Amino acid sequence: VQLQASGGGLVQAGGSLRLSCAASGSTFSRSAIGWFRQAPGKEREFVGAIRWSGGNSKYADSVKGRFTISRDRVNNIVYLQMNGLEPEDTAVYYCAGRTRAEIPIWSMLGEERTYDLWGQGTQVTVSS
Repeated sequence: VQLQASGGGLVQAGGSLRLSCAASGSTFSRSAIGWFRQAPGKEREFVGAIRWSGGNSKYADSVKGRFTISRDRVNNIVYLQMNGLEPEDTAVYYCAGRTRAEIPIWSMLGEERTYDLWGQGTQVTVSS
């Protein structure tokens, strides 16, 4: 099972980036995908998550209204569209998935322990 995050880069404040998370493997559960990020010297934090079947998404307050998560059900790709980027958004972004089939309850979508599959991160740098 693999999760591969891509699409990071350097962008000016106010700009946009779209990250992709491609999932493959027979044990990958299409229940939920989460996005997390870790800035230098800080703990990893929740960014947003999407429930695969219904497409419901949840966001951290810090990105609400600026970031949008969507999924391509045919190709098993989840996107994180990031608009209005700020220097504070600079971090390594990770996508996370699950091998367990049950859909996480809403309150658990933002918890790292909900996910047991983690991809390599992709660096996002926002210059001021």
